[in-house]
Amino acid sequence: MDYLALALFPVLLGLIFIGFPVAFAMMGTALTFGWITFKGAFIFQVIEKVEDVATNFVLAAVVLFVFMGSMLERSGIAERLFEAVHMWTRRMPGGLALGTIVMCVIFAASTGVIGATETVVGLLAIPIMLKYRYDKPLICGTICAGGSLGTIIPPSVVVVILGPLANVPVGDLLVGMVFPGLILAGLYLIYIFSLCVLRPSAGPVLPPSPDDPTLAEKLSVTVRAMVPPMIMILAVLGSLMTGMAAPTEAAALGAAGSVLLTIMYGRFTWRALHDSVMKTLRITSMIMTIIVAGSVLTGVFVASGGVALTQQLVASFNLGPWGVLSLVLFLAFIAGFVLDWVSICLILVPIFVPILKPMGIDLAWFCILFLIMIQTSYLTPPMAPAIFYLRGIAPREITIYDMYRGVVPFIVCQIICLVVTMAFPQTVLWLPSKLLGFN
Repeated sequence: MDYLALALFPVLLGLIFIGFPVAFAMMGTALTFGWITFKGAFIFQVIEKVEDVATNFVLAAVVLFVFMGSMLERSGIAERLFEAVHMWTRRMPGGLALGTIVMCVIFAASTGVIGATETVVGLLAIPIMLKYRYDKPLICGTICAGGSLGTIIPPSVVVVILGPLANVPVGDLLVGMVFPGLILAGLYLIYIFSLCVLRPSAGPVLPPSPDDPTLAEKLSVTVRAMVPPMIMILAVLGSLMTGMAAPTEAAALGAAGSVLLTIMYGRFTWRALHDSVMKTLRITSMIMTIIVAGSVLTGVFVASGGVALTQQLVASFNLGPWGVLSLVLFLAFIAGFVLDWVSICLILVPIFVPILKPMGIDLAWFCILFLIMIQTSYLTPPMAPAIFYLRGIAPREITIYDMYRGVVPFIVCQIICLVVTMAFPQTVLWLPSKLLGFN
């Protein structure tokens, strides 16, 4: 029966490839293998896993962060940030693209929801970049890569799922991802600026205009656009980083702040609140269904001896800690071509964390490395959720070929960020040790 556990994942991938929804493929595979292995006793295991997910209070932060992002979509914050950021960057090579990345960082830190960031920013930035004849692959890569920064910029819904799976405090991960997230955003900016300096036609400098704002006008617009969201970001992340609030409490603070911002900007309506609640319900229902299915699946794999068998196989290759770590990250990268981030987390993390921990691998550091690798899954076709979001909002003149070409350099930037974070673990561990006393 031990060897039967190894057939579980090929069956799962086969179901996904022929078109089954991920949640149903996971649950169907788990039920089939669980019944074959444990017969009637399997029912109790299913009930236990459902109860574990339902009573995990940390997962309440998922609902609150998704609601926060949904409300901020309707607050008008994106339009204000777009105007303020691009006033400062428009005279630089590739200035519109540079400003878009900066805006994505701020918006990601406000929402934590990737689809919201990419959709809202894309609708604002694509028309103006096309107007000034920016390189179409650069436009696509900027929107896809910038829009997916919500994975590695706190607060991140992905971390709320990943932390409990790896048995690492969510607060430590939210603090530990700050520097890697900034490094990745910095690499994006360096690439865009370098490309547009070397090839000015890729991102032309905007010509002077009589309507150009003065310094006083720039400062006024920037203060009005930046200060309210910055206060909310500082309240959410500051309460987490100082240990004053748990992730769920910080998420509740952010949700309340998003409603207040919407009211302050004069965009609050009962219809907007209703739409935000319904969108939150749809997204979190999808995520929680996949989590329950994944928990049952990994429960079957563990209980049938799959982890023990995997440990034996890994030990037989004599890879050592760095070899095993590299193997896990490589598997996450390959899985990103065909699976969404929730599935990758639920499949790989419960299997490999018990193997990595005895090897002395710091699990918080591993989780951030895993997050950076998951970030690539948003850009790697054919799954590439970021490209799917872009296809939904891009005009017809932008082709799928432009999108695939555009994301390649940004995937390279992500790999460089991964290598830097692997080589210097303190990029992850230093800030939590100072703020949270985490060693």
